[in-house]
Amino acid sequence: MGEIHNISNLKQLIIDSGLRLLEEGLVTRTFGNISIRLDKSFMLITPSGRKYDDLKNNDIVKVNYFTHEFEGQIKPSSEFKLHAEIYKNRKEINSIIHTHQQNASTISATHKTLPPVLDDQAQLIGSDVRVAKYAHSSSNELVINVVEALKNRMAALIANHGAVCIGRDIEEAFVVSQILEKACKTYIEASFLGGAKSLDKFDAQKMHEDYLKNYSAEAGRNR
Repeated sequence: MGEIHNISNLKQLIIDSGLRLLEEGLVTRTFGNISIRLDKSFMLITPSGRKYDDLKNNDIVKVNYFTHEFEGQIKPSSEFKLHAEIYKNRKEINSIIHTHQQNASTISATHKTLPPVLDDQAQLIGSDVRVAKYAHSSSNELVINVVEALKNRMAALIANHGAVCIGRDIEEAFVVSQILEKACKTYIEASFLGGAKSLDKFDAQKMHEDYLKNYSAEAGRNR
């Protein structure tokens, strides 16, 4: 009963996060997807083609991220292979949010790396935000490109598509998506004032490393 109860709680976390993304304007209709790592082999992920505000507990799909087999009749998000590969490559990551948020999508269309223009961006995400090379949605090539762009980062832009934000829990992934959108908006708007002045890349990386270390310590103390 304990395991079933835990899975039910995690499914509800995904549903609640989807509603928060809608409220924040970071997703619309059925676009984007959310997942949580369940254990060493399985993840829970939003289904394909369902609206966030219509999701029920039983709509969230359990998927083996090694074999790609899933339980039940409801198909997982078409991007489930991307989530699976991230979990396989990033052992510390336990949640993934893929969005088509407006300002991040705008930067993704330029194919330009987003430099560290804000302190909180550097702390949470890393020294910059790379753009994964364009590939067709749900393709193996896209998966490879995004995993590469995420190295040592908590977010990546997907060329002409959107963004992927990751975290050690779903709350961190959600905050990363918020900070990414703010940083992209700042960068775009600063261009009308002569351009944003970015932080030193080495300082930004140090800020990110300090954040990861301190966050882990605080999380441990607050359990």
